[in-house]
Amino acid sequence: MTQELLSDRDASALMGCGRSTLWRWASEGVIPKPLKIGGTSRWKRADIEAVIAKAEAAREAA
Repeated sequence: MTQELLSDRDASALMGCGRSTLWRWASEGVIPKPLKIGGTSRWKRADIEAVIAKAEAAREAA
């Protein structure tokens, strides 16, 4: 099973935020912390999409 991994640039573009915001959210626990692979940080696309889906569901429930 192959999972697509995103750089901070790609993950922040998917989230619609800046890279510094993405890192702050990771440190605050708003989004999962990235995986460390070969000295780089990568997020699983599925994890980022799950955060987006949860936010959309919360917005619709309000």
